[in-house]
Amino acid sequence: MEQRGFNLYANIPAVTKNLIIINVLFWFATIIMSKLNLTSMLGLHYPVAKDFRLYQFIAYMFMHGSFSHLFFNMFAVYMFGRILESVWGPKRFLTYYMITGIGAGLINILVAYIRIKAIEPHLDPESIAMVYRDGADIIKQGKNYSDSMLGQLNILINSTTVGASGAVFGILLAFGMLFPNMPLFIIPFPFPIKAKYLVVGYGLIEFFAGVVNFSFDNVAHFAHLGGMLFGVILVLYWRKKDRNNGRYFY
Repeated sequence: MEQRGFNLYANIPAVTKNLIIINVLFWFATIIMSKLNLTSMLGLHYPVAKDFRLYQFIAYMFMHGSFSHLFFNMFAVYMFGRILESVWGPKRFLTYYMITGIGAGLINILVAYIRIKAIEPHLDPESIAMVYRDGADIIKQGKNYSDSMLGQLNILINSTTVGASGAVFGILLAFGMLFPNMPLFIIPFPFPIKAKYLVVGYGLIEFFAGVVNFSFDNVAHFAHLGGMLFGVILVLYWRKKDRNNGRYFY
């Protein structure tokens, strides 16, 4: 059995470095070309929304809503992504990053669909048609319907999802599976936490927050869980494949 080590202080591997650069460039492009509203163009929309485009399943993970959103996501990519890339190699790491990001978007849309179908029976067909027809323009004006049910439906159909968080949670999941007993220091805890407990804790927090915040808090909790779900499937698949091929595995 062969194992590959890693150096926390080594140079940033190519894929990790380029992912960070691309995300930063997209952030600057959003600011510089603000009149184009790149967030609306590249962010992920619900498939029946007027602004939905298929390429958004990839583009959305390079867009961010604020500098802090970008910073913390890229900090996580830097801290954990470079370790995974040094173990897996660039091809497998990039594949993992993209699939978990796309998977996060798919799960986010699936949960939106379930919630939409739960709301629609409480509204008349004319109101539902109005949301599909006019809701996107209302949200672009920074407004929403005063009726809570219409407002929730409008957010589900016409809001925009952005950020690399789904892929980042996938990275955290993989790190916890590959190095379950590695101690990590997480603010504000003054003591180290094993990676496996950190991953489980994050997963439970996201699930609880996603269920409780049915009225929405501008965080795509189920997208985070989607990244973790696709991540665990990929890690287990590769682990079995590597074992069968007599290669190293974790």
